[in-house]
Amino acid sequence: MREGNGIKLRINEVATRDGLQNEAVFVDTDDKVRLVDQLSGLGYSKIEVTSFTSPTAIPALKDAEAVMHRIQRAPGVVYTALIPNVRGGERALECKVDEFNLVMSASETHNLANLRMTRPQSLRQLGDVAALALAAKVPVNVSLSCVFGCPMEGEVPQTDVLDLLGKFVELGATGVTLCDTTGMAYPTQVFHICESVAKAYPQLNITGHFHNTRGMGLVNTLAAVEAGIRQFDMSLGGIGGCPYAPGASGNVATEDVVHMLQWMGYDTGVTVPGLISAAHELERLVGHELPAQVSRSGERLKRHAPPAGFEEIKARAFARDTKSEK
Repeated sequence: MREGNGIKLRINEVATRDGLQNEAVFVDTDDKVRLVDQLSGLGYSKIEVTSFTSPTAIPALKDAEAVMHRIQRAPGVVYTALIPNVRGGERALECKVDEFNLVMSASETHNLANLRMTRPQSLRQLGDVAALALAAKVPVNVSLSCVFGCPMEGEVPQTDVLDLLGKFVELGATGVTLCDTTGMAYPTQVFHICESVAKAYPQLNITGHFHNTRGMGLVNTLAAVEAGIRQFDMSLGGIGGCPYAPGASGNVATEDVVHMLQWMGYDTGVTVPGLISAAHELERLVGHELPAQVSRSGERLKRHAPPAGFEEIKARAFARDTKSEK
């Protein structure tokens, strides 16, 4: 396995949208704003702040406009949002989002279950949204779900993925996120697909998006890095999930991945102590323990005090050596 040797990786935070929309509690607008502002100072390349979906469909993010208007934007950070349709795009433009993130699935069954549309219908709708964004000179990224497998169809043909990416290029998208929506990916598959996509569409900015449902989020991230991917979605604390895959977890936890990559010598630009602090705040806001590991255990070289009675143990051990010398 290769050393990072200072290779720069760009980290995107999605907990504030992908994560919070799956929580049972509504996080207050003031708390959302404070959390985004806290994250803005940690070195992220991009923060997915919210979704301009109907408040009826996703009540957890019904305050999208208020949050976008009130956050303090840090220089160099892209503040993106999920845009489902033209009306959502119009709302987003009023809030001056930096990027439109459009979503559809590589799986026909998942697209119907999740978006209530066939893939051709989604493409037509996304075409209208992309046209709106491009007319306003706002970049477009498309997040493609179920690239690495569908919980209802099983394997998703790579030809379907590549064909859809070609259509996104025609729509004017400059970025694509390859999403392991339900945690079905495995490392050799990730390497092969990421390498194939990068070769077929070198003009696209490719982002990896991995879930940890089956405990492979970290190794899948490494496989994508090995394939040349340099940007990744992650979720603080590992929150999130998919309603169409029982037991599906959120994106691989930001603090876990960043901690691993930094020890391997990659430059993520993100501070692990800051992530741990933000994760503890997020845990307080959602009211339950988060699945991430590093925010619980601490960094690799975190020191712990010896057990109670250690000095007596040490003294007795040294005393045995003294007696044996006599």
